[in-house]
Amino acid sequence: MCSFPTRLVLSLLLAALTPAALAAFSFSEEEDKQKAASAPKKGGGTAVSSTCRESLKNRKVMVVVGQRTARGTDANQGTYGSHFGAINKRLKKFGFNTYTQEEITAQIAQAEIDAYFRNDPDAAINASKKMSADFILRGVISSRTAINPVLRIPEVYVSMGFTLTAADGKTISEASASADSYSGTDTLGMALTLVNEQADGVVSRLANDYCRHAAPTPKRTTK
Repeated sequence: MCSFPTRLVLSLLLAALTPAALAAFSFSEEEDKQKAASAPKKGGGTAVSSTCRESLKNRKVMVVVGQRTARGTDANQGTYGSHFGAINKRLKKFGFNTYTQEEITAQIAQAEIDAYFRNDPDAAINASKKMSADFILRGVISSRTAINPVLRIPEVYVSMGFTLTAADGKTISEASASADSYSGTDTLGMALTLVNEQADGVVSRLANDYCRHAAPTPKRTTK
């Protein structure tokens, strides 16, 4: 047990603390912070089974990236080389076969890519036929800015939506990732950070959705 002087000192210290200060030293908040620090990074994703990976082994996916702007969607693929490379890297990790950006732009006219980003299903089908692609993965970068009401500085909210479609234009899966930044208006830079931090989780969801809902059922062998 605490001695009388010790209890007196503790009482004086507690009395000197304001309610706000006491809240700042909340043990439960410290525990929450420690749990958050030790938690896995957002977007880690669920594991893709070996059976699912096997079904993807000989299937090819074409990746196209665009950004929504005040003037519409900018789908000039040369602008998004870093984003394309980061997404392709994750796709290969999960078992997809991919095309290079050079292969895609050599076969698909910019007008067709623009039409695809305008949700023209015929453009998607024509593009997949030209590339002999089994899937098209479309990534769309969006952003909005606002003034933080407390700090009074610009905030940039960046999100990226991903849609995986089959060669016939049918949607297989959709997933998204989002982040916010106080660093300014470098939307493409934040989008690249977003891909690098969260693409594993996004791609694992896309792959698992395909294997659950669209993968062909393995044929059973008869004895």
